[in-house]
Amino acid sequence: MSEQIPTIQFFEGISEELADVSLRRNRSTGTKSVLMVFKQLKAVENFNSFKSRFSNALRLTDSEGEITVEPSGVKFIFGGPEGDDLARVECKFEIDRDDHWERFIRFMNRYAEANGMAYGENK
Repeated sequence: MSEQIPTIQFFEGISEELADVSLRRNRSTGTKSVLMVFKQLKAVENFNSFKSRFSNALRLTDSEGEITVEPSGVKFIFGGPEGDDLARVECKFEIDRDDHWERFIRFMNRYAEANGMAYGENK
């Protein structure tokens, strides 16, 4: 049996490439939050989103199965000379259960390994 390559999808069947991820914990509540940054969205390029079904959530898939997350916010940041070039997309969501957090971390470790990403802590 071959290993499932981890994927991240906003639209069914269109895998996106994660550029950066930031993991945080609110010291007073203990709630953990995730900020995923994408430099581009394949679903937006050439209007691919019109050909695929929007899942109303972010779908993270790996060898353990699928994680479905409803973002608390998705922000499109534009730049370029005219201000109409997509610079990046930020997707934020919270995880309040420890078992869900542990599952998310396992996914991120697999995704990072498959995509040549490295973990680093901000000091």
